[in-house]
Amino acid sequence: MNTAQFTPAGTMTAEDLGRIHLIGVGGVGMAGLARLFLTRGLPVSGSELREWPSLAGLRALGGTIHSTHEAANLDGVDTVVYSSAIPQDHLELVEARRRGLRVLHRSEALAAAMTGRRTVAVAGTHGKTSTTSMVTMVLQQAGVDPSFVIGGEISEVGSGAHHGTGEHFVVEADESDRSFLIYRPYVSIITNVEADHLNTYGDLATLEAAFAEFARLTDPDGFVVTCADDAGGRRLAETLRAEGRRVWTYGESADADLRMSDVVSSAQGVRYLAEVEGRSLGEIRLPMPGRHMALNSAAAVLAAYLLELPVAAAEAALGAFPGVRRRFERKGVADGVLVYDEYAYHPTSMTLALQTLREVAGDGRLIVVFQPYRLYRTRDLQAEIAAALGIADELVLLEVFGPGEPRQPGEGSVALIEAVPLPADRKVFVEAWDDVPAEVARRARTGDVVVTMGAPPISLMGDQLLDALLARAGGATALRAGVGPDGAAATAG
Repeated sequence: MNTAQFTPAGTMTAEDLGRIHLIGVGGVGMAGLARLFLTRGLPVSGSELREWPSLAGLRALGGTIHSTHEAANLDGVDTVVYSSAIPQDHLELVEARRRGLRVLHRSEALAAAMTGRRTVAVAGTHGKTSTTSMVTMVLQQAGVDPSFVIGGEISEVGSGAHHGTGEHFVVEADESDRSFLIYRPYVSIITNVEADHLNTYGDLATLEAAFAEFARLTDPDGFVVTCADDAGGRRLAETLRAEGRRVWTYGESADADLRMSDVVSSAQGVRYLAEVEGRSLGEIRLPMPGRHMALNSAAAVLAAYLLELPVAAAEAALGAFPGVRRRFERKGVADGVLVYDEYAYHPTSMTLALQTLREVAGDGRLIVVFQPYRLYRTRDLQAEIAAALGIADELVLLEVFGPGEPRQPGEGSVALIEAVPLPADRKVFVEAWDDVPAEVARRARTGDVVVTMGAPPISLMGDQLLDALLARAGGATALRAGVGPDGAAATAG
Protein backbone atom coordinates (compact mmCIF):
# COMPACT_ATOMS: atom_id res chain seq x y z
CA MET A 1 0.00 0.00 0.00
CA ASN A 2 1.34 3.41 -0.96
CA THR A 3 0.42 5.90 1.76
CA ALA A 4 1.05 8.78 -0.66
CA GLN A 5 -2.49 8.20 -1.91
CA PHE A 6 -3.96 8.82 1.55
CA THR A 7 -4.55 12.04 3.45
CA PRO A 8 -2.35 12.50 6.53
CA ALA A 9 -3.86 13.60 9.82
CA GLY A 10 -5.11 17.15 9.54
CA THR A 11 -8.17 19.18 10.51
CA MET A 12 -10.91 16.67 9.64
CA THR A 13 -12.65 15.29 12.73
CA ALA A 14 -14.69 12.17 13.33
CA GLU A 15 -17.84 14.30 13.40
CA ASP A 16 -17.05 15.46 9.85
CA LEU A 17 -17.48 11.87 8.64
CA GLY A 18 -21.26 11.88 9.07
CA ARG A 19 -22.85 8.45 8.94
CA ILE A 20 -20.03 5.90 8.82
CA HIS A 21 -20.06 2.44 7.25
CA LEU A 22 -17.20 -0.02 7.86
CA ILE A 23 -16.59 -2.89 5.43
CA GLY A 24 -15.52 -6.03 7.28
CA VAL A 25 -16.47 -4.59 10.67
CA GLY A 26 -15.88 -7.82 12.62
CA GLY A 27 -12.07 -7.83 12.59
CA VAL A 28 -10.29 -6.57 15.70
CA GLY A 29 -9.02 -3.35 14.12
CA MET A 30 -12.27 -2.41 12.40
CA ALA A 31 -14.43 -3.42 15.36
CA GLY A 32 -12.30 -1.24 17.62
CA LEU A 33 -12.72 1.74 15.31
CA ALA A 34 -16.49 1.14 15.14
CA ARG A 35 -16.66 0.97 18.95
CA LEU A 36 -14.74 4.25 19.21
CA PHE A 37 -17.16 6.01 16.88
CA LEU A 38 -20.21 4.55 18.62
CA THR A 39 -19.02 5.56 22.11
CA ARG A 40 -18.42 9.01 20.62
CA GLY A 41 -22.10 9.12 19.68
CA LEU A 42 -21.69 8.80 15.92
CA PRO A 43 -24.03 6.79 13.63
CA VAL A 44 -22.25 3.60 12.53
CA SER A 45 -23.10 0.65 10.31
CA GLY A 46 -20.95 -2.20 9.10
CA SER A 47 -21.01 -5.32 6.99
CA GLU A 48 -19.56 -8.68 7.99
CA LEU A 49 -20.22 -12.19 6.68
CA ARG A 50 -19.06 -13.97 9.86
CA GLU A 51 -20.59 -13.56 13.32
CA TRP A 52 -17.47 -12.36 15.13
CA PRO A 53 -17.64 -12.08 18.96
CA SER A 54 -17.24 -8.29 18.75
CA LEU A 55 -20.45 -7.76 16.78
CA ALA A 56 -22.86 -8.27 19.69
CA GLY A 57 -21.16 -5.45 21.57
CA LEU A 58 -21.38 -3.14 18.56
CA ARG A 59 -25.09 -3.86 18.20
CA ALA A 60 -25.59 -3.15 21.91
CA LEU A 61 -23.98 0.26 21.38
CA GLY A 62 -26.45 1.04 18.59
CA GLY A 63 -24.47 -0.07 15.55
CA THR A 64 -26.28 -1.50 12.52
CA ILE A 65 -24.60 -4.72 11.37
CA HIS A 66 -25.39 -6.20 7.95
CA SER A 67 -24.66 -9.89 7.45
CA THR A 68 -24.26 -9.48 3.69
CA HIS A 69 -22.17 -7.33 1.38
CA GLU A 70 -24.45 -5.42 -0.97
CA ALA A 71 -24.99 -1.97 -2.45
CA ALA A 72 -28.10 -1.29 -0.34
CA ASN A 73 -25.92 -1.30 2.81
CA LEU A 74 -24.61 2.11 1.71
CA ASP A 75 -28.01 3.84 1.59
CA GLY A 76 -27.86 6.97 3.74
CA VAL A 77 -24.12 6.59 4.34
CA ASP A 78 -21.68 9.53 4.09
CA THR A 79 -18.31 7.84 4.66
CA VAL A 80 -17.15 4.30 3.85
CA VAL A 81 -14.14 2.88 5.72
CA TYR A 82 -12.09 -0.10 4.58
CA SER A 83 -8.92 -1.85 5.75
CA SER A 84 -5.93 -3.18 3.82
CA ALA A 85 -7.57 -6.63 3.95
CA ILE A 86 -10.42 -5.43 1.70
CA PRO A 87 -9.71 -5.84 -2.04
CA GLN A 88 -10.13 -2.76 -4.22
CA ASP A 89 -12.77 -4.55 -6.31
CA HIS A 90 -14.96 -5.30 -3.28
CA LEU A 91 -18.63 -4.73 -4.17
CA GLU A 92 -19.27 -2.11 -1.49
CA LEU A 93 -16.01 -0.27 -2.13
CA VAL A 94 -16.75 -0.03 -5.85
CA GLU A 95 -20.31 1.12 -5.14
CA ALA A 96 -19.13 3.76 -2.65
CA ARG A 97 -16.86 5.29 -5.26
CA ARG A 98 -19.58 5.11 -7.92
CA ARG A 99 -21.89 7.07 -5.63
CA GLY A 100 -19.19 9.63 -4.87
CA LEU A 101 -19.14 8.87 -1.13
CA ARG A 102 -16.14 9.75 1.00
CA VAL A 103 -13.93 6.63 1.06
CA LEU A 104 -11.24 6.35 3.74
CA HIS A 105 -8.67 3.76 4.72
CA ARG A 106 -9.03 2.71 8.35
CA SER A 107 -5.93 4.70 9.27
CA GLU A 108 -7.39 7.89 7.75
CA ALA A 109 -10.65 7.49 9.69
CA LEU A 110 -8.69 6.83 12.87
CA ALA A 111 -6.53 9.88 12.23
CA ALA A 112 -9.70 12.00 12.00
CA ALA A 113 -10.75 10.72 15.42
CA MET A 114 -7.38 11.87 16.83
CA THR A 115 -7.71 15.46 15.62
CA GLY A 116 -7.27 17.92 18.48
CA ARG A 117 -5.89 15.26 20.87
CA ARG A 118 -2.40 14.52 22.17
CA THR A 119 -1.80 11.21 20.47
CA VAL A 120 0.44 8.54 21.98
CA ALA A 121 1.18 6.16 19.09
CA VAL A 122 2.80 2.79 19.82
CA ALA A 123 4.65 1.06 16.97
CA GLY A 124 7.18 -1.77 16.73
CA THR A 125 7.67 -5.30 15.45
CA HIS A 126 6.63 -6.91 18.74
CA GLY A 127 4.78 -5.86 21.86
CA LYS A 128 2.59 -3.14 20.35
CA THR A 129 -0.71 -4.39 21.72
CA SER A 130 0.53 -5.10 25.25
CA THR A 131 2.42 -1.79 25.42
CA THR A 132 -0.55 0.20 24.08
CA SER A 133 -2.78 -1.48 26.66
CA MET A 134 -0.34 -0.69 29.46
CA VAL A 135 -0.04 2.97 28.45
CA THR A 136 -3.84 3.19 28.32
CA MET A 137 -4.29 1.72 31.78
CA VAL A 138 -1.58 3.95 33.25
CA LEU A 139 -3.31 7.04 31.86
CA GLN A 140 -6.66 5.78 33.13
CA GLN A 141 -5.17 5.19 36.59
CA ALA A 142 -3.80 8.75 36.50
CA GLY A 143 -7.36 10.00 35.97
CA VAL A 144 -6.90 11.58 32.53
CA ASP A 145 -9.55 9.39 30.79
CA PRO A 146 -7.84 8.81 27.43
CA SER A 147 -9.47 7.72 24.21
CA PHE A 148 -7.84 4.56 22.87
CA VAL A 149 -7.85 2.10 19.98
CA ILE A 150 -5.85 -1.08 20.54
CA GLY A 151 -5.26 -4.07 18.26
CA GLY A 152 -6.59 -6.40 20.93
CA GLU A 153 -8.87 -6.41 23.96
CA ILE A 154 -7.72 -5.59 27.47
CA SER A 155 -8.84 -8.76 29.25
CA GLU A 156 -10.93 -7.36 32.11
CA VAL A 157 -12.18 -4.34 30.16
CA GLY A 158 -13.35 -6.57 27.32
CA SER A 159 -12.79 -3.82 24.81
CA GLY A 160 -10.09 -2.55 22.50
CA ALA A 161 -11.47 0.97 22.04
CA HIS A 162 -13.14 3.82 23.95
CA HIS A 163 -13.91 7.50 23.53
CA GLY A 164 -12.55 9.34 26.55
CA THR A 165 -13.06 12.89 27.76
CA GLY A 166 -9.37 13.66 28.26
CA GLU A 167 -6.86 15.24 25.87
CA HIS A 168 -4.85 12.05 25.29
CA PHE A 169 -5.50 9.47 22.57
CA VAL A 170 -3.58 6.18 22.74
CA VAL A 171 -3.34 4.18 19.53
CA GLU A 172 -1.57 1.09 18.24
CA ALA A 173 0.20 2.14 15.03
CA ASP A 174 0.45 -0.59 12.40
CA GLU A 175 3.57 -0.64 10.22
CA SER A 176 2.55 -3.68 8.15
CA ASP A 177 1.00 -1.59 5.35
CA ARG A 178 2.81 1.71 6.04
CA SER A 179 -0.42 3.23 7.36
CA PHE A 180 1.33 4.43 10.53
CA LEU A 181 2.88 7.17 8.39
CA ILE A 182 -0.51 8.90 8.25
CA TYR A 183 -0.49 9.76 11.97
CA ARG A 184 0.96 12.85 13.61
CA PRO A 185 1.73 11.78 17.20
CA TYR A 186 2.67 13.86 20.18
CA VAL A 187 4.44 10.81 21.64
CA SER A 188 5.85 8.00 19.51
CA ILE A 189 6.78 4.74 21.24
CA ILE A 190 8.74 2.22 19.16
CA THR A 191 9.19 -1.04 21.05
CA ASN A 192 11.65 -2.65 18.62
CA VAL A 193 12.52 -2.85 14.93
CA GLU A 194 13.14 -6.26 13.34
CA ALA A 195 12.70 -7.82 9.92
CA ASP A 196 9.02 -8.43 9.24
CA HIS A 197 6.43 -7.51 6.60
CA LEU A 198 9.16 -7.78 3.98
CA ASN A 199 6.41 -8.35 1.40
CA THR A 200 5.73 -4.62 1.91
CA TYR A 201 9.24 -3.30 2.53
CA GLY A 202 11.53 -5.67 0.65
CA ASP A 203 14.39 -5.53 3.14
CA LEU A 204 15.28 -4.50 6.69
CA ALA A 205 16.89 -1.22 5.65
CA THR A 206 13.67 -0.02 3.99
CA LEU A 207 11.66 -1.09 7.05
CA GLU A 208 14.03 0.78 9.39
CA ALA A 209 13.74 3.86 7.17
CA ALA A 210 9.95 3.72 7.53
CA PHE A 211 10.19 3.59 11.33
CA ALA A 212 12.55 6.57 11.24
CA GLU A 213 10.05 8.43 9.04
CA PHE A 214 7.29 7.58 11.54
CA ALA A 215 9.40 8.92 14.41
CA ARG A 216 10.09 12.16 12.51
CA LEU A 217 6.34 12.78 12.33
CA THR A 218 6.32 13.28 16.11
CA ASP A 219 5.31 16.76 17.29
CA PRO A 220 8.43 18.91 17.94
CA ASP A 221 7.08 19.57 21.44
CA GLY A 222 6.64 15.86 22.05
CA PHE A 223 9.14 13.02 22.23
CA VAL A 224 10.11 9.57 20.96
CA VAL A 225 10.55 6.53 23.23
CA THR A 226 12.40 3.43 22.08
CA CYS A 227 14.23 0.40 23.49
CA ALA A 228 17.95 0.59 24.20
CA ASP A 229 18.17 -3.21 24.40
CA ASP A 230 16.94 -3.68 20.82
CA ALA A 231 19.53 -3.27 18.05
CA GLY A 232 17.02 -1.67 15.69
CA GLY A 233 15.72 0.63 18.40
CA ARG A 234 19.25 1.67 19.34
CA ARG A 235 20.14 2.49 15.71
CA LEU A 236 16.94 4.49 15.43
CA ALA A 237 17.71 6.47 18.59
CA GLU A 238 21.20 7.29 17.34
CA THR A 239 19.85 8.50 13.99
CA LEU A 240 17.18 10.69 15.53
CA ARG A 241 19.46 12.16 18.19
CA ALA A 242 21.97 13.09 15.49
CA GLU A 243 19.12 15.09 13.92
CA GLY A 244 18.51 16.92 17.19
CA ARG A 245 15.25 15.16 18.07
CA ARG A 246 14.07 14.34 21.60
CA VAL A 247 14.55 10.62 22.13
CA TRP A 248 14.36 8.67 25.38
CA THR A 249 15.30 5.02 25.77
CA TYR A 250 14.48 2.24 28.22
CA GLY A 251 15.93 -1.17 29.01
CA GLU A 252 18.59 -3.00 30.98
CA SER A 253 21.41 -1.38 28.99
CA ALA A 254 23.69 0.78 31.12
CA ASP A 255 23.05 3.87 28.97
CA ALA A 256 19.24 3.56 28.87
CA ASP A 257 17.43 6.69 30.08
CA LEU A 258 15.05 4.50 32.07
CA ARG A 259 17.32 1.83 33.47
CA MET A 260 15.83 -1.50 34.53
CA SER A 261 17.75 -3.58 37.06
CA ASP A 262 17.25 -6.70 39.20
CA VAL A 263 14.70 -8.13 36.75
CA VAL A 264 13.13 -11.28 38.19
CA SER A 265 10.57 -13.35 36.27
CA SER A 266 8.70 -16.36 37.65
CA ALA A 267 5.38 -18.08 37.10
CA GLN A 268 3.83 -15.57 39.53
CA GLY A 269 4.93 -12.50 37.57
CA VAL A 270 7.85 -10.23 36.76
CA ARG A 271 9.36 -7.37 38.72
CA TYR A 272 12.26 -4.93 38.37
CA LEU A 273 13.71 -1.72 39.75
CA ALA A 274 13.39 1.41 37.58
CA GLU A 275 15.54 4.53 37.59
CA VAL A 276 15.35 7.68 35.42
CA GLU A 277 17.92 10.48 35.43
CA GLY A 278 19.37 9.15 38.66
CA ARG A 279 15.96 9.14 40.33
CA SER A 280 14.65 5.83 41.64
CA LEU A 281 11.09 5.09 40.60
CA GLY A 282 10.94 2.08 42.90
CA GLU A 283 9.89 -1.46 42.05
CA ILE A 284 7.56 -2.14 39.13
CA ARG A 285 5.56 -5.38 39.29
CA LEU A 286 3.37 -7.18 36.78
CA PRO A 287 1.15 -10.16 37.60
CA MET A 288 2.35 -12.16 34.57
CA PRO A 289 5.81 -13.54 33.79
CA GLY A 290 8.24 -12.59 31.04
CA ARG A 291 11.17 -10.20 30.64
CA HIS A 292 9.56 -9.00 27.40
CA MET A 293 6.49 -7.95 29.39
CA ALA A 294 8.78 -6.06 31.76
CA LEU A 295 10.28 -4.20 28.77
CA ASN A 296 6.82 -3.32 27.47
CA SER A 297 5.87 -1.95 30.86
CA ALA A 298 9.07 0.12 31.02
CA ALA A 299 8.00 1.92 27.85
CA ALA A 300 4.71 2.81 29.54
CA VAL A 301 6.44 3.94 32.74
CA LEU A 302 8.86 6.17 30.81
CA ALA A 303 6.07 7.73 28.73
CA ALA A 304 4.06 8.45 31.87
CA TYR A 305 7.11 9.99 33.56
CA LEU A 306 7.78 12.27 30.57
CA LEU A 307 4.08 13.25 30.45
CA GLU A 308 4.51 14.27 34.10
CA LEU A 309 1.94 11.79 35.36
CA PRO A 310 2.31 10.33 38.87
CA VAL A 311 4.69 7.37 39.01
CA ALA A 312 2.36 5.86 41.60
CA ALA A 313 -0.34 5.64 38.92
CA ALA A 314 1.99 3.62 36.70
CA GLU A 315 2.93 1.30 39.57
CA ALA A 316 -0.71 0.72 40.52
CA ALA A 317 -1.93 0.19 36.94
CA LEU A 318 0.84 -2.24 36.03
CA GLY A 319 0.55 -4.10 39.32
CA ALA A 320 -3.08 -4.86 38.43
CA PHE A 321 -2.59 -5.20 34.67
CA PRO A 322 -5.03 -7.91 33.52
CA GLY A 323 -3.25 -8.63 30.27
CA VAL A 324 -4.53 -8.65 26.71
CA ARG A 325 -6.53 -11.37 25.07
CA ARG A 326 -4.39 -13.69 22.95
CA ARG A 327 -1.23 -12.43 24.69
CA PHE A 328 -0.23 -15.16 27.14
CA GLU A 329 -3.92 -15.77 27.78
CA ARG A 330 -4.76 -18.57 30.17
CA LYS A 331 -7.67 -20.55 28.73
CA GLY A 332 -8.11 -23.10 31.50
CA VAL A 333 -7.03 -26.47 32.87
CA ALA A 334 -8.43 -29.96 32.27
CA ASP A 335 -7.17 -33.34 33.44
CA GLY A 336 -4.12 -31.69 34.96
CA VAL A 337 -3.10 -29.96 31.71
CA LEU A 338 -2.87 -26.15 31.62
CA VAL A 339 -3.87 -24.51 28.30
CA TYR A 340 -2.74 -21.07 27.13
CA ASP A 341 -3.26 -19.06 23.95
CA GLU A 342 -0.61 -16.75 22.48
CA TYR A 343 -0.69 -14.53 19.39
CA ALA A 344 3.06 -14.71 18.62
CA TYR A 345 4.01 -15.75 15.09
CA HIS A 346 7.27 -13.85 14.47
CA PRO A 347 10.30 -15.88 15.66
CA THR A 348 11.49 -13.30 18.20
CA SER A 349 8.12 -12.97 19.92
CA MET A 350 7.65 -16.74 19.69
CA THR A 351 10.99 -17.31 21.43
CA LEU A 352 10.18 -14.87 24.22
CA ALA A 353 6.72 -16.34 24.76
CA LEU A 354 7.95 -19.95 24.74
CA GLN A 355 10.80 -19.18 27.14
CA THR A 356 8.25 -17.66 29.52
CA LEU A 357 5.91 -20.65 29.15
CA ARG A 358 8.86 -22.89 29.89
CA GLU A 359 9.10 -21.11 33.26
CA VAL A 360 5.39 -21.73 33.84
CA ALA A 361 5.67 -25.41 32.92
CA GLY A 362 8.29 -26.03 35.60
CA ASP A 363 8.80 -29.80 35.78
CA GLY A 364 6.08 -30.40 33.18
CA ARG A 365 6.50 -30.48 29.43
CA LEU A 366 5.68 -27.68 26.99
CA ILE A 367 3.50 -28.73 24.04
CA VAL A 368 3.07 -26.15 21.27
CA VAL A 369 0.16 -26.15 18.83
CA PHE A 370 1.32 -23.72 16.15
CA GLN A 371 -0.39 -22.26 13.09
CA PRO A 372 2.04 -20.14 11.03
CA TYR A 373 0.76 -16.79 9.77
CA ARG A 374 1.46 -15.95 6.09
CA LEU A 375 3.40 -18.01 3.58
CA TYR A 376 5.97 -15.32 2.82
CA ARG A 377 6.93 -15.01 6.50
CA THR A 378 7.05 -18.77 6.99
CA ARG A 379 9.29 -19.10 3.93
CA ASP A 380 11.59 -16.12 4.57
CA LEU A 381 12.01 -16.79 8.31
CA GLN A 382 11.76 -20.58 8.24
CA ALA A 383 15.07 -21.24 10.03
CA GLU A 384 14.28 -18.71 12.78
CA ILE A 385 10.71 -19.96 13.28
CA ALA A 386 11.92 -23.56 13.39
CA ALA A 387 14.54 -22.68 16.01
CA ALA A 388 11.88 -21.01 18.18
CA LEU A 389 9.62 -24.05 17.93
CA GLY A 390 12.58 -26.17 19.01
CA ILE A 391 12.11 -24.74 22.52
CA ALA A 392 9.02 -26.96 22.83
CA ASP A 393 9.09 -30.53 24.10
CA GLU A 394 6.40 -31.50 21.59
CA LEU A 395 5.03 -29.73 18.51
CA VAL A 396 1.69 -30.09 16.75
CA LEU A 397 1.88 -28.05 13.55
CA LEU A 398 -1.08 -26.86 11.46
CA GLU A 399 -1.00 -25.61 7.89
CA VAL A 400 -0.02 -22.00 7.27
CA PHE A 401 -2.85 -19.47 7.45
CA GLY A 402 -2.31 -17.30 4.39
CA PRO A 403 -5.59 -16.25 2.78
CA GLY A 404 -5.17 -15.04 -0.77
CA GLU A 405 -1.51 -16.06 -1.04
CA PRO A 406 -0.48 -18.30 -3.97
CA ARG A 407 0.98 -21.57 -2.69
CA GLN A 408 3.73 -23.51 -4.45
CA PRO A 409 4.15 -27.30 -4.00
CA GLY A 410 6.15 -28.08 -0.87
CA GLU A 411 5.70 -24.62 0.64
CA GLY A 412 4.27 -23.97 4.08
CA SER A 413 4.13 -26.31 7.04
CA VAL A 414 5.36 -29.36 5.11
CA ALA A 415 8.73 -27.65 4.76
CA LEU A 416 8.65 -26.08 8.22
CA ILE A 417 8.07 -29.32 10.13
CA GLU A 418 11.24 -30.81 8.63
CA ALA A 419 13.28 -27.82 9.79
CA VAL A 420 12.18 -27.95 13.44
CA PRO A 421 15.03 -29.42 15.54
CA LEU A 422 12.94 -31.99 17.42
CA PRO A 423 12.99 -35.79 17.13
CA ALA A 424 10.47 -37.17 14.66
CA ASP A 425 8.28 -38.68 17.37
CA ARG A 426 7.98 -35.30 19.15
CA LYS A 427 6.69 -33.28 16.21
CA VAL A 428 3.77 -33.85 13.87
CA PHE A 429 2.07 -31.98 11.03
CA VAL A 430 -1.72 -32.31 11.34
CA GLU A 431 -3.40 -31.14 8.17
CA ALA A 432 -7.04 -31.31 9.32
CA TRP A 433 -8.15 -28.85 12.01
CA ASP A 434 -10.63 -31.32 13.53
CA ASP A 435 -7.85 -33.88 14.13
CA VAL A 436 -5.76 -31.55 16.32
CA PRO A 437 -7.63 -31.88 19.67
CA ALA A 438 -7.34 -35.69 19.68
CA GLU A 439 -3.64 -35.47 18.79
CA VAL A 440 -2.98 -33.08 21.67
CA ALA A 441 -5.03 -35.18 24.11
CA ARG A 442 -2.96 -38.21 23.08
CA ARG A 443 0.33 -36.44 23.77
CA ALA A 444 -0.40 -34.30 26.84
CA ARG A 445 0.21 -35.60 30.36
CA THR A 446 -0.74 -34.30 33.79
CA GLY A 447 1.49 -31.35 34.67
CA ASP A 448 2.08 -30.32 31.05
CA VAL A 449 1.46 -26.88 29.58
CA VAL A 450 -0.14 -26.64 26.14
CA VAL A 451 -0.14 -23.40 24.16
CA THR A 452 -2.03 -22.61 20.98
CA MET A 453 0.09 -20.09 19.10
CA GLY A 454 0.10 -18.15 15.87
CA ALA A 455 -2.42 -17.02 13.27
CA PRO A 456 -5.84 -15.63 14.33
CA PRO A 457 -7.90 -18.81 13.75
CA ILE A 458 -5.85 -20.78 16.29
CA SER A 459 -7.44 -18.74 19.10
CA LEU A 460 -10.55 -20.88 18.56
CA MET A 461 -8.63 -24.10 19.29
CA GLY A 462 -8.10 -23.66 23.05
CA ASP A 463 -11.66 -24.49 24.06
CA GLN A 464 -11.63 -27.54 21.79
CA LEU A 465 -8.44 -28.75 23.46
CA LEU A 466 -9.99 -28.33 26.90
CA ASP A 467 -13.03 -30.31 25.75
CA ALA A 468 -10.82 -33.11 24.39
CA LEU A 469 -8.82 -33.27 27.62
CA LEU A 470 -12.03 -33.25 29.62
CA ALA A 471 -13.43 -36.12 27.57
CA ARG A 472 -10.19 -38.03 28.07
CA ALA A 473 -10.63 -37.64 31.81
CA GLY A 474 -14.14 -39.04 31.67
CA GLY A 475 -15.89 -35.75 32.34
CA ALA A 476 -13.89 -34.50 35.33
CA THR A 477 -14.17 -30.80 36.12
CA ALA A 478 -12.37 -28.40 33.79
CA LEU A 479 -11.57 -24.89 34.96
CA ARG A 480 -11.92 -22.34 32.18
CA ALA A 481 -10.42 -18.90 31.85
CA GLY A 482 -10.98 -16.76 34.92
CA VAL A 483 -10.06 -19.38 37.52
CA GLY A 484 -6.75 -21.14 37.95
CA PRO A 485 -6.24 -24.70 39.18
CA ASP A 486 -5.40 -23.34 42.62
CA GLY A 487 -8.44 -21.04 42.71
CA ALA A 488 -6.44 -17.98 41.74
CA ALA A 489 -7.62 -15.65 39.02
CA ALA A 490 -6.32 -16.61 35.63
CA THR A 491 -4.27 -13.91 33.96
CA ALA A 492 -3.19 -13.08 30.46
CA GLY A 493 -0.27 -11.13 29.10
